[in-house]
Amino acid sequence: MRVTVVGGGVVGTMHAWQAVERGHEVVQIEREAEARGASLRNFGQIWVSGRAGGEELETALRARELWEEIGARVPGLGFRANGSLTPVRGERELAVAEAAVAREDSAARGYKLLTPAEARAVNPALRGAFTAALYCERDAAVEPRTAQLALRAELSKSPNYTFLPGREVREVIGEHAVRDDHGDVHASDTVVLCTGAWLGGLVRELAGPELPVRRVRLQMMQTDPLGEPLTTSIADADSFRYYPAYRGRALDQLNAEQPQLRIPAAHAMQLLMVQRADGGLTIGDTHEYEHPFAFDTTEDPYDHLAEVVESFLGRPLPKIRRRWAGVYAQCTDPARVVHRQQVRDGVWLVTGPGGRGMTCSPAIAETTANELDW
Repeated sequence: MRVTVVGGGVVGTMHAWQAVERGHEVVQIEREAEARGASLRNFGQIWVSGRAGGEELETALRARELWEEIGARVPGLGFRANGSLTPVRGERELAVAEAAVAREDSAARGYKLLTPAEARAVNPALRGAFTAALYCERDAAVEPRTAQLALRAELSKSPNYTFLPGREVREVIGEHAVRDDHGDVHASDTVVLCTGAWLGGLVRELAGPELPVRRVRLQMMQTDPLGEPLTTSIADADSFRYYPAYRGRALDQLNAEQPQLRIPAAHAMQLLMVQRADGGLTIGDTHEYEHPFAFDTTEDPYDHLAEVVESFLGRPLPKIRRRWAGVYAQCTDPARVVHRQQVRDGVWLVTGPGGRGMTCSPAIAETTANELDW
């Protein structure tokens, strides 16, 4: 078969990977010189721990397997099975962690509730005070700023793969073909649009104005090297409020008796933190849902995150090296991992994984390939 993939982010690149692996000829088209959206502006976390039970968890676990398999072939991904720790403080936060460990799918996630001493044995950098820590063994990480480059370098070894940057697809021509802004027509057996947060233009024309996907803006930052290993990813108890795995009576009591502080509540914040290959820490994040998005970043969320991190590490945070904002596409149907829609004969739109994009993209692409009988 001949497959055209539109979009050079992680979802598009994983679709290209699946097609090449199955012996097909692939043309991947990216409107920028390099992908510059949410696929690069994220934590690089393969985040199993907070996923909803059922299809979402199954997708994340399958994706975790695929990331590990691909990482063994492509060292440039920087894949590492580092797991995660969520330190908790007080009875209410502890009760949410205990409820998570009691889930029927707890073993599949690799959940364990650790004492502070046990948590520090896993991650000695956690010198601050906390009551206990929820450990998730199945969480992992890759390097988001280089993962697409490494994947594409490996794909480029195949004579069946062509990457065309700096081209915006403008039009669907008949069946199975698209025209780009250079005037070139790309005919294929299947076209897959993996356009990320680009939901206007051709996407709106093809999918219509009622596309069940919204755009979400976030803020993040990265520090200078920590000077010691951070052996796991780190979250805080505010993350319980945003991930479906933690919903239930214990979380309801936490929200009622220990509501989120003013600044994190105003910015829909949680702490997520992962160490990069250079030793620096990627720290975030906020969530903004109402359009139009602000064009600037605000300091209060960064100050709050720095305080939380320092309280866990028991030491000052290294100098902040970078701050940035990003936008991703999120399916508004909470029961769906991604929005997958046939928009023309032979043309499919795959978008809206939300904060699950980096985690789930290999399995999302595998499902597309299976459903389209590649």
